[in-house]
Amino acid sequence: MNLDQQIQILIENAPQDGQTPKIVAAIAPALKLLSQRLQHESYYIVQTLDGRWLTTTLSNRAQPGLEKVVIYAFPTLQDATTGPLASQIGSCVAAQFPVTHILFQMMALNSVDSLVFFENPNESAKAIEVRRQDIQNLVQDQLRKQRTIPEPKHNSIPPNLA
Repeated sequence: MNLDQQIQILIENAPQDGQTPKIVAAIAPALKLLSQRLQHESYYIVQTLDGRWLTTTLSNRAQPGLEKVVIYAFPTLQDATTGPLASQIGSCVAAQFPVTHILFQMMALNSVDSLVFFENPNESAKAIEVRRQDIQNLVQDQLRKQRTIPEPKHNSIPPNLA
C-alpha cells in the first residue's frame, strides 16, 4: 500500500466529527515527508496480547542517569521475532503497520521518546531514530502553514457582477 493510500485510510478512519478528518488531511504532508525518509512502506511492531506497543528503555552508557523510551519498528516479521525483543515474544506478537500510521500514533504516545526503525533485514546494528518531538514539531509547522492560507470567501459578491 503506497503512502497516499495509507494517508487516505487514516483520513477515512478518523472520527467523523467534522474536524478530525480535516486535521489529518492537513498534517498528511508532514507524515508523508517523514515516511519518505524511511525505506519501507510498512514495519512490524512488537505488541502485547492486548495490542499495546512494546517499549524499551535505553540508557546512555556515558551518562547512566540519561534514559529514553523507544519503540522498535522492524522491516520483516522474522526480524521482529528474532531481534532485540525476542526474549519477550512469547507473551507478545508482532503486527504489521503502515509507516504513516506508526508515525501518526507516535504523536499520541507521550511516554515514548522515539521510534527506532530498523531498515535492513537481519541487521539490528543500523537503524533510523525518529523522535516524537520531531514528529510533533513538523506537524505543528504543517498546521501553522495551513492556518496562513486564506480561506476563500464563499459569500462575497464579485464587484463587477452587474
